Amino acid sequence: MSLPPFDYFEHRRNCQAKQNERASRIANLPSVYTAPVTQADQEIFRSSIRDLVAGIQNGEIDASNVIQAYGKMAVKAQEDTNCITEVMFDQAEAAVRDGQVNMKGPLAGLPVSLKDSAQVGGMDNTIGYSKYAFQAAAEDGVLVQLLKQAGAIPIVKTNLPTTLLSFESSNDVWGRSKNPHNQKYSPGGSTGGEAALLAYGGSRIGIGTDVAGSVRLPAHWSGCYALRCSTGRWPKGGLRTSMAGQEGIPSICSPMARDMDDLRYFTREFIKTKPWRLDHSVHPLEWRSNIEIEWDEKKVLKIGVMRDDGVVTPSPACSRALEMVVSALKESGHEIKAAKPPSPYEAFQIASHVLNADGCATFLSHFRSFESSDPGAHQLSFYMKLPRFVKYFHYLWVKYIKRDPIWAGLLKDWSPKTAEDNWQLVNKREAYKAKFHQWWNEEDIDVLLTVPNATPALPHKAMHDAVSSCGYTFLFNLLDYSAGVMPVTKVDADLDKLPSNFSLKKLNGVAQGAYKHYDSFKMSGLPVGVQVVGRRLEEEKVLSIMSRIKLALEANGIVYPLLNA
Repeated sequence: MSLPPFDYFEHRRNCQAKQNERASRIANLPSVYTAPVTQADQEIFRSSIRDLVAGIQNGEIDASNVIQAYGKMAVKAQEDTNCITEVMFDQAEAAVRDGQVNMKGPLAGLPVSLKDSAQVGGMDNTIGYSKYAFQAAAEDGVLVQLLKQAGAIPIVKTNLPTTLLSFESSNDVWGRSKNPHNQKYSPGGSTGGEAALLAYGGSRIGIGTDVAGSVRLPAHWSGCYALRCSTGRWPKGGLRTSMAGQEGIPSICSPMARDMDDLRYFTREFIKTKPWRLDHSVHPLEWRSNIEIEWDEKKVLKIGVMRDDGVVTPSPACSRALEMVVSALKESGHEIKAAKPPSPYEAFQIASHVLNADGCATFLSHFRSFESSDPGAHQLSFYMKLPRFVKYFHYLWVKYIKRDPIWAGLLKDWSPKTAEDNWQLVNKREAYKAKFHQWWNEEDIDVLLTVPNATPALPHKAMHDAVSSCGYTFLFNLLDYSAGVMPVTKVDADLDKLPSNFSLKKLNGVAQGAYKHYDSFKMSGLPVGVQVVGRRLEEEKVLSIMSRIKLALEANGIVYPLLNA
């Protein structure tokens, strides 16, 4: 192991070697993976995972054919978006041939894609850092063990940013992932490679992690479905993180899917396997089918709508998608009310500081000399390291000269925290959660509807400016609420353009970073989603209501067009 700065040369060697290894694995795949898509493949693509499982269980469908069909699309997705890290098609087919797959399980024979952080036996688990290259895991992590017990078959791992703290998915080891709708734009992050693969059609179900919106934002930007689960509902064992030990805002393992019905089936059947058997962090909470049925059948839903978090007003494209859902729900006879919860900005302040209480030291500890960092995470760590007196004068300048209290409030005290500081932040977090809980009780709403982010997908490297524009997802990480994202429409160049009197200079610093790259003409065709939020451990309810929203939209003639469908 080389010492700094000479470890840079080892870094470059490892990056090139890992990319060569990936290219070789793809090049040496059987010819079926580069053959044209057949009619039989199309039938597989049109089948829900419920139907695929049933067909595999009764012998009507060969699991190898399902692997190969999705493998073809995954290879194409890799060519177009650079979304894949580790390639496991050969191992997947061998598992089927050797009888290692549980063909009677609830996920029998289903190919599954995994964020690169998931530990798979025999494969690296780099999370984009070169220091972890060529250190294959000795065995499957708990998450993968549970998936395999249910019959699922891992086929690929997918790209992410090194720090896992960005809405980009780029690193020196694997390169930059691209949005399948427009390669000049990010697919999101930190589970961006996964979202790109699912949206493209190279997988049907996948798993990511979420600490500030890391499955929901990519679903919004790439055009697929995701559910941020509450802590304790999904396992977290067997996952590598860039911030081990960080518990102020826990990172949550959560499911993603190409289709709403698949997301629901996948979540339900996985939890029915009782993952608490293998993972001590999972609550022994059975899947509550009665709650699912209750919210499927409830005639009138009470929907609260948060149209603005007081930090960044949603862009025209995101506001339009939200109003499309509101209109469809109204026409279906549901009750809609404007929702103004306790200051989301207060939650944003608390969450930002408690998440980075270590002064960014932990995620920085994984880097080798001159290894590229994410532009957004670099902004966080750079400001953290400035002398306190410099930061204090900058804070005064922003607050009193620029007259931007929003941005100034986030900059204030942006320094490593002592144990006492951290305890005080956690105390503030709990007080805010109690206040929000009381507000929800008083509002008497079933779910909260809002945007997943103020903008559609942003261009590559835009996180340099927009790293702080994450409040619409981050809020619900702090609260530990169940929250799902689903695609609704796509950016329209004319309908979604900014008003003629729009002025970037009049916005606060967070909003400026988000809007700096907003251009409805350049963004035309990018996906736009909505976020559906329930309370803690309300996964069954949120999934049911997401399904009803999809039906309400379809009743209004609104069907989101999946790529390569």
